[in-house]
Amino acid sequence: MLFKPSDPWPRSHYDVIDYYHTHYDEAVATGKYQPFLYPWGMIGPLGVIIYLLLPYAKRPWLKKCRYLAFAWITSFAIYTTAYTRARELVSALVLGLLSAWSVIWFGAILVCNDPQTDFMRIERTTGVFGSDGRSKVNGIIEQKKKDTGDDAGADVVNGRAGPRDRHGEFAWQPYPLTPFIERLDWVLDLLCSFRGVGWNFCNSNIAPPPKHIQEQLLRNSGASAPKKHCHKPYSGQAQLYTSRQELLKDNAWKVFKGYMILDGLKTAMMYDPYFWGQIDRAAPPSSFLPNNAVFRNIYHRALTMLGVQYALQSIFALGPLLFCGLLTPSLLGARAEVWSHPPSWGSYSIVLEKGLAGWWGNWWHQTFRFAFSEPSRKMIEAFGMDKKSPASKAVQLFVAFFLSGVVHASGVYTCAGPTRPITGSMTFFLLQAVGIFAEMSLTKISRKTSLAQKIPAWVKKSWTFLYVHVWFYYTAHLLCDDFARGGVWLFEPVPISLLRGVGLGADERDGWWCWNPRFVRWYSGDTWWDSGIAL
Repeated sequence: MLFKPSDPWPRSHYDVIDYYHTHYDEAVATGKYQPFLYPWGMIGPLGVIIYLLLPYAKRPWLKKCRYLAFAWITSFAIYTTAYTRARELVSALVLGLLSAWSVIWFGAILVCNDPQTDFMRIERTTGVFGSDGRSKVNGIIEQKKKDTGDDAGADVVNGRAGPRDRHGEFAWQPYPLTPFIERLDWVLDLLCSFRGVGWNFCNSNIAPPPKHIQEQLLRNSGASAPKKHCHKPYSGQAQLYTSRQELLKDNAWKVFKGYMILDGLKTAMMYDPYFWGQIDRAAPPSSFLPNNAVFRNIYHRALTMLGVQYALQSIFALGPLLFCGLLTPSLLGARAEVWSHPPSWGSYSIVLEKGLAGWWGNWWHQTFRFAFSEPSRKMIEAFGMDKKSPASKAVQLFVAFFLSGVVHASGVYTCAGPTRPITGSMTFFLLQAVGIFAEMSLTKISRKTSLAQKIPAWVKKSWTFLYVHVWFYYTAHLLCDDFARGGVWLFEPVPISLLRGVGLGADERDGWWCWNPRFVRWYSGDTWWDSGIAL
């Protein structure tokens, strides 16, 4: 054990875990909080899905009800954040984070846009647009070229056609009216496509589809193609995989590498009480950490950043392996094509070129980018601002990072430990907007004075690397400390630990098997609607 029995409590990270679990059980027993349960936790999103399945092109009153749908999901998220909790420590973080994210995401879909008229996706023409020669889309019947047999046409008309029945070239597909299964697939695909890959709102940091697919879109959609789509290539974009083999190999390596690194990080973290949530408590003299404040600060920030990065990177890599490797296009159609699963992370070299803007805008994952940028776009349009003006850039920056702060602050708010959502996580993200705006202003000044052209490229990259990491040294503790206080790092990222299995764990109770058997359990309440699967 890291600390002696005579040392103050807690003497191990297991003591802290037991304390939080006991505190949770007491809070539920006294009625202070309710356990977050499935399937009842899906009632909020389910209500929006049902609404989006109702065509409203010819019913203006129903179209306006999308604001009521947004109010519904917002109310559900507020209730969930305020009155429910999860027992497992990482689930507690995810509970608040996803609640806030659902409000922002559905706000971008329902309030900032009209989902049934503004969005289109890339889909194959046969078995989708009506292989019987006629296709109903958004209340308009369009004549289409018949390019499949009678059996396929019957499947579509009778509502049995699915992704595996789609063939032919690609085209832009608006909101489909028939068959119902196609409409359901379209809606679910929309709500799950956070980065917009394969949609007309695809993140601009992702490379466009292959040239032959773009040619098919132009040929098959023509005037019905969306006016706005992100098919313009530029430097710094995440490049697409060129083959299925390359995609599977790269993502399999990411999962394996992430697993090993997370095992090492978790093992090292448990030697330091900081990662138990005891941020002001020094490690014991027997620890391998030197007693130096600067080193320890760098160590805490670095391990936190690496933990977040590799946890997300490993999770994101599972999707392409599942959709492209296991299910394949024969089952999922275009959703399992290689080009529809670009890398989630950019190249770190872009940070050396663009600094903080490159860090947050290109290298770090861009899962939330579209939803974070839509409110500012609507604000700029509403006030008639010049999109390229410094004021518009400032609005875009601060709104995006404010929303990011809301998501992460909500996550730490529902954590088990005593976090500081406003002065910690929220402040961290607002400071990133300040840093990027200052960086952009100084860069613009240097270009006007021709100073940038006189400095060698290696000097500029070295300077950029230095100031970016100095900036994070003085700001990242706001977020890192909140994660530590909340108990985020007490969760087990891997089921089997090679390092702890051979005796390198910080506690004698560490071993090969790491996952708690009660991670997922059935909770029985007083009534059937108070019972469900609890995390």
